[in-house]
Amino acid sequence: MLCLGIETSCDETALALVRDGNLIDSVLASQSDIHALFGGVVPELASREHCRYIGPLFDELVQRNGILPGQIDVVSVTRGPGLLGSLLVGVAFAKALSLTIDAKLLGINHLHAHLLATGLEQNFRFPVLGLLVSGGHTHLYHIQNIKDFRQIGKTLDDAAGEAFDKVGKTLGLPYPCGRAVDALAVAGTADPHLLPRPCLDNGTLDFSFSGLKTAALRCLDNYPELRNRAYSFKSAGEAPDILKNFCASFNLAVVDTLCDKTRRALDAYPEIRTLLFAGGVASNTLLRERMAELARRRGSRALSPSPALCTDNAAMIAYAAWLFAKEGFCHALDMETIPRGTPIPDDMIENKQRTAA
Repeated sequence: MLCLGIETSCDETALALVRDGNLIDSVLASQSDIHALFGGVVPELASREHCRYIGPLFDELVQRNGILPGQIDVVSVTRGPGLLGSLLVGVAFAKALSLTIDAKLLGINHLHAHLLATGLEQNFRFPVLGLLVSGGHTHLYHIQNIKDFRQIGKTLDDAAGEAFDKVGKTLGLPYPCGRAVDALAVAGTADPHLLPRPCLDNGTLDFSFSGLKTAALRCLDNYPELRNRAYSFKSAGEAPDILKNFCASFNLAVVDTLCDKTRRALDAYPEIRTLLFAGGVASNTLLRERMAELARRRGSRALSPSPALCTDNAAMIAYAAWLFAKEGFCHALDMETIPRGTPIPDDMIENKQRTAA
C-alpha cells in the first residue's frame, strides 16, 4: 500500500511517500528564513507560501521516485491542530488529489502522528505512554492503540517550545530559538538554583511554562548585557560563558519539569513499559539523555524519533495513514479542517473490507 502524506499545519510544506510502513522519500520547503524576519510565524504569510510550494513539491516527489499519481492508494493530510489557513491549503490539495486519482482520503491528527512516527524507525507494542513536547503543545497521553489516545496531562498555558522561543528571542538568538538554546546549553554549565521548576507542587500531570518564562525574563534584568544582542559567534563554544550558562540553566529547568511529570505518569501506570516522546523539543540533547536514564532506572524503554522526524514532517503523516488504512479506515470528502484549540472528532469511516498492507 502506497500512502502520500501532506503536512501544512504551520510553516513547513512537506510531502512524503510511505509504502507498507517504510519511508520511500520526502520533500520539504521551509519558511524559517521568511518568518525569522518577524521573530515568529506570520499565519497569512505561511498559508501563501504553502500555496506556492505544495504543487511543485508533489511533482518533484512523484517524478523523483518514478511514481504515477494513480499508483497512490491513500492520500493523507494533517487536518489539525494548526493554523487554519495553512491547514486549509493542505486539506484542499489532498481532497482534490484523492478525488482525481480515486484514492482513499485520510485526515491525520498532527499531535498523534508525532508520537506514532517512532514506529518508522523502532518497533514497539501498545499500550504505551506518550509525551508530546513542541512549540505549541506539551501533552501526556495514555495510548491504548492507534485510535485510543487518552490525554492525561496538558499544558495549562505556554508550551515548553514556546518558552524556549520567547526566552531565546529576548537573548537575541536566531529563530527558531530552541535549537540555539540547546546548542548553547550543551556548551555551558547550569546553575540548578537559578530558575524555578513550575507546576510541580499541584500533584497533577499538567504543565505550565508561563511562570518559568517570566522568571527567566526577570532574571535577565540582572544581566542587561544578554538582552537582544546581535551575536556573531560561529559555534556555541565561542559564545560568552554568561550566555552559555544562562541557556544551560534555563534548559535544565525545562527538562527537570518534563521529566518529573513523566515520572509521575509512569508511576500512575506501572504496567506500561514503553515511553514514547516526540515533537520538536524531543530533539533536545539533555531531554533525550534524561528520558533514556529515567526509563532505564525503571527497566522500561524510552523511544523517540530521530531528530529529523521530531520536527514537523510529512513522513509521520503518511506513516500514521498507513496504520489506519491497513485497518480499513478512511475519511469522506466532507472531512473538516480542525484548527488549534478545537477537539478533533473521531469521524473516520471503517470499511467492512479491510485493506491488506
